[in-house]
Amino acid sequence: MVEKVYKMSRSDSKIVEKIIMDENIHYIHMIFNEGEGLPEHLSNSNVYMTVLRGTLSIGLNEHEIHEYKQDSILNIPVNTKMNVSNKHQDILELIVIKAPSPK
Repeated sequence: MVEKVYKMSRSDSKIVEKIIMDENIHYIHMIFNEGEGLPEHLSNSNVYMTVLRGTLSIGLNEHEIHEYKQDSILNIPVNTKMNVSNKHQDILELIVIKAPSPK
């Protein structure tokens, strides 16, 4: 077989699932319920964030929190302060791709 196959979980519970973590990219699947999210942190690579379901509430650097609905794709530069959360009742599901892979 030439291809390598990866699987994501299906869930309605909180998950931060590192699907691919290699020298090319980091591909991470995340699910958050209302009030859940990530600790505030600096992006360690160029980040592409895709909202698969729900509404993403995200504060970047010192800017106010913006909200992005399903099917939105964000591109966040390296060294950006990020505050990622779900402030809504609906489940938030994201795919986060870091490219290039952080060193």
